[in-house]
Amino acid sequence: MEIKELFARWLEKATEDADVAAELAALKESGDEEGIQDRFYRELEFGTGGLRGVIGAGSNRMNIYNIRKATQGLANYLNGTELPKQVAIGYDSRIKSDVFARETARVLAANGITAWLYPRLEPTPALSWAVRYLGCGAGVCVTASHNPAKYNGYKVYGADGCQITLEAAKLILGQISQVDCFEDVKLADFDAALAEGGIRYIPEECLDAFVDAVYAQRVGSGEGVADLKLVYTPLNGAGLECVEKLLKKLGVTHVDVVEEQRLPDGNFPTCPYPNPEIREAMQKGLELCDRAKPDLLLGTDPDCDRCGTAVPDGKGGYRLITGNEMGVILLDYICRTRKAQGTLPAAPVAVTTIVSTDMATPVCEKYGVELRRTLTGFKFIGEQIGLLESEGTPERYIFGFEESYGYLSGGHVRDKDAVNATLLICEAAAWYAKQGKTLLDAINGLYDEFGWYKNDLLSFAFEGESGMHTMQQLMKDLRSNPPKAIAGLEVEQLVDYSAEGTGLPKADVLEFRLAGKAKFMVRPSGTEPKIKVYLSAVGESGAAADAINEKMAAAAKAMMQA
Repeated sequence: MEIKELFARWLEKATEDADVAAELAALKESGDEEGIQDRFYRELEFGTGGLRGVIGAGSNRMNIYNIRKATQGLANYLNGTELPKQVAIGYDSRIKSDVFARETARVLAANGITAWLYPRLEPTPALSWAVRYLGCGAGVCVTASHNPAKYNGYKVYGADGCQITLEAAKLILGQISQVDCFEDVKLADFDAALAEGGIRYIPEECLDAFVDAVYAQRVGSGEGVADLKLVYTPLNGAGLECVEKLLKKLGVTHVDVVEEQRLPDGNFPTCPYPNPEIREAMQKGLELCDRAKPDLLLGTDPDCDRCGTAVPDGKGGYRLITGNEMGVILLDYICRTRKAQGTLPAAPVAVTTIVSTDMATPVCEKYGVELRRTLTGFKFIGEQIGLLESEGTPERYIFGFEESYGYLSGGHVRDKDAVNATLLICEAAAWYAKQGKTLLDAINGLYDEFGWYKNDLLSFAFEGESGMHTMQQLMKDLRSNPPKAIAGLEVEQLVDYSAEGTGLPKADVLEFRLAGKAKFMVRPSGTEPKIKVYLSAVGESGAAADAINEKMAAAAKAMMQA
């Protein structure tokens, strides 16, 4: 269907959501051809994890019509399998998350599938937990994680509580592609389905069991944890309830919550980009640290699956710990503590991603831990947990992390878990405090022991249809004419993950291994119109490694202007 015809059809049919109808009418009134083109030039892509996009009107936007279409496809898929005809649904604080969650429940109920809906916003890992706790065939979490406020998303989980496999995503997409969002969607009345049991609220004991399961992941004795003084920010998201429940169990009473970011608010007024990876999002917390002088600043993203940290810098201020640094701190802490206690399993396994720090390799070698690397995305780490479970050795999994602030130390869920991360970070901080050290001392000591592995991440935005084509062309050019050197460092090896032979599923990622153990990786984001460039250098000092990364960053900027 031509874009003009599609636009006209939406003008006629998309009248139920007042915001969408008003946006369409305004586009017609203004004659904004470019705006119409951007909203209708494609359907919002259902990727390996589900949907993610800008909230608004059109086939290329997040709205109730595309949510219904995706859910009808999911229902058709589920009804064609032997999986339980139950789906758990969670949502976060984003704009329209509660609306999209209710619409998901309505479609499922109309298709004879029991929809279990959290009665209020909860963390994404709590949704992963609920899928298995309730014996569901699938799960849906309405969230755009750490994206800007204009985004929302729809993540689909399998019966194992892990984001759906590539195979399942392909099958569900096949069903979605056959659904007309206006003609083919079955829709129940919410209140009637709730009364009849087609829609049910997830009981409180499910959430309490999730927090108990996190608490059960304690690694050490817990000595000193209750003495910690914390500043915490949920970044106007879903983390406050579960994080406070966990801290209460741990006996931590000295907690100052950042007041401006305490309550759910999908507009994220104090941090337009609510991502604990960036300083701006953590700024209010850092300001409170200057007054409260805590041992730790913890920040969880809107759906509470990522956790950022800052610690005293020894100069009166606070220093943010990167995702790679915290991953290494926790990996080493878990290994050393469990080894000392005699609880490290036979043939232990840790899992990280191809874009995460190479520093994990020597740490694992020290403790005799097998390190597995997966594609980017915690779903692939979750799959490794499932694989070990299917082999009858779930205890072998001890920790998984990714550079984008995702951590998980147990199989209680199959996704990154910022509630679990809060537990681990508090434990590690308390253990080092007994040695008279902070977590900054910890990472510096690990750098001295294993080498100064420093990492950086650059993101290059390419908005709209033309931006998508630009991204595709850049990746094509890099494959057809790869550089022989980057920032003056010879390319010793090129790994193209879209080709056979990598041992991993095909992915649009290029890895340039350079002289001196440096690494330069290029990957289009799976959730935003961006190309991400991951930089990694090893030096005799932090300054030496940072200098290499600065040169590679300059090369990346020049490359992305092509």
